[in-house]
Amino acid sequence: MIYYHNRVRKSGVDARAIKKTAEALLGAAGEPGSTLSLTLVGDAAIRELNREHRGKDAATDVLSFPLFEPGERAQSSALPERMLGDVVISIDTARRQAAQYDAPLQRELERLLIHGILHLLGHDHMKPGERAEMEAQERRLAVAIGMPWPYEEAR
Repeated sequence: MIYYHNRVRKSGVDARAIKKTAEALLGAAGEPGSTLSLTLVGDAAIRELNREHRGKDAATDVLSFPLFEPGERAQSSALPERMLGDVVISIDTARRQAAQYDAPLQRELERLLIHGILHLLGHDHMKPGERAEMEAQERRLAVAIGMPWPYEEAR
């Protein structure tokens, strides 16, 4: 299940499609049946979250807040669901990036959702080896949802 909340009025986001994509990505990532919270916000809100949680006073495109440490799993079968955590995406930043890549907003949201889910699952990109592994996983998940990966040349 995807707990979805869009805080941006008239964002133009297809909520049904992005939730369906999130569920497909969880399955492709080996987490079928797991849940996550997906919130779409503006730059001001994501800047505040970035400042509060990462000490960076700037807007960013996506933030992830995992509920588990890398490798840790919810062990209790009594739990009604396996909640991975929260993914927060800035519509404002996503819209600017989509324009830079000449991609539709929905496609950029999918790219950011892939990135955010991988962070929930413990992937990172701070070191070169980690970065290469995370990029490989991003491409793998993109293929799983039929998404072209046009961003390599643009970065």
